[in-house]
Amino acid sequence: MKFNNWFCIITLAGCISCSCSKKNSSPSPTPTPTPVPTPVNEVDAWFTSADQSSLLQKQTTVLSFTNTANSYSTIDVDSTTTYQTIDGFGYTLTGGSANLINAMDAFSKANLITELFGNGADAIGVNYLRISIGASDLDATVFSYDDMPVGQTDINLINFSLSKDTVDLIPVLKKILAINPAIKLLGSPWSAPVWMKDNGSSVGGSLQTQYYNVYAKYFVKYIQAMKAQGITLDAVTVQNEPQHGGNNPSMVMSAAQQADFVKNHLGPAFQTAGITTKIIIWDHNCDNQIINFNFK
Repeated sequence: MKFNNWFCIITLAGCISCSCSKKNSSPSPTPTPTPVPTPVNEVDAWFTSADQSSLLQKQTTVLSFTNTANSYSTIDVDSTTTYQTIDGFGYTLTGGSANLINAMDAFSKANLITELFGNGADAIGVNYLRISIGASDLDATVFSYDDMPVGQTDINLINFSLSKDTVDLIPVLKKILAINPAIKLLGSPWSAPVWMKDNGSSVGGSLQTQYYNVYAKYFVKYIQAMKAQGITLDAVTVQNEPQHGGNNPSMVMSAAQQADFVKNHLGPAFQTAGITTKIIIWDHNCDNQIINFNFK
């Protein structure tokens, strides 16, 4: 009986000793967690909803690139590899559009032009604009810059005038340039003046070869007249939709015709006048790209 009591005491003492030993030991340090980096926005996005409850509103969601694996499509952008340059992004300012914009009250007009062509947070920054040389099929009336009565010609282009464009198009262009002076402009003709064409009509037909040189000078006068208005043309195309002669106005111009016109008439005319405006060929829809240009 005495032996058992001593065993219990010894056992208890051992437990107390063990317990005291644990209580006096230093606790293990808690590992410092790796800080999670704060996402930095790398993509700006603007949103317009179908019901127009949101109109060109800049989004606040953070969009950033990470190395985290996911199932999204991968887009590799290699800044060291160059394929082709991009002059800009934009659309066509038709005579009809210019007319509607110019008819707006001053406040609304200024807001619209700033929203489209400005570079602020609430603007989309359009930096390339296409305009028609003469009327397009979206103008209220059909016209060229040198219209003549039936049966008459004007090979010296004495009657050349931008008067129709001074009503709406040029005033709107000047307001756009005031917002974005660096915007690039591309001019495209829908048709040559009727008296230069083989069918005597603003619809379809082709440019008569005897007027190739006169038409080249027509381009020169256009670029110079626009320059006098403070408007510089970065480029021109030879003909809008050259294989579609169904619009009013319109004109058909084959690849061979364009090659002859550019090589032997338009190019030399630009060179003589000291014009550096670029010349773009085959301004046509992507569904008709079977062409054969020979500039030899």
